[in-house]
Amino acid sequence: MGLIRRLKITQRAMERAILGVFLRDQMRNEEICRRTRVTDIAQRVAKLKWKWAGHIARRTDGRWGSKVLEWRPRSVRRLPTRWTDDIKRVAGSSWKQAAQNRRFWNSLQKTNVISGLQSVEVMLS
Repeated sequence: MGLIRRLKITQRAMERAILGVFLRDQMRNEEICRRTRVTDIAQRVAKLKWKWAGHIARRTDGRWGSKVLEWRPRSVRRLPTRWTDDIKRVAGSSWKQAAQNRRFWNSLQKTNVISGLQSVEVMLS
């Protein structure tokens, strides 16, 4: 079971506890979300990931953050889904240059958070 899925299950359990609703009450998750007005954890993870990537791309001091993003393991049987693959899917292969323009990067963030939730689930599973 993927990390994002487990986080969503835990979030729903906490929201049910807040509302005092039990599983046997058979209340839909959409209704629970509407009542609690809590931000969905998958959207929050996608947004924070995007913001951190922009922050790292704009840094010019040569610290290890940008090097870690491009790290490739030495011997791999299958190509792993890398952390930057989701970002490259939305912003293109020159995503580091795109991140230099904050206004453009933030507009791409909205696209990423809406369309990239499945990719985040796959990457963190």
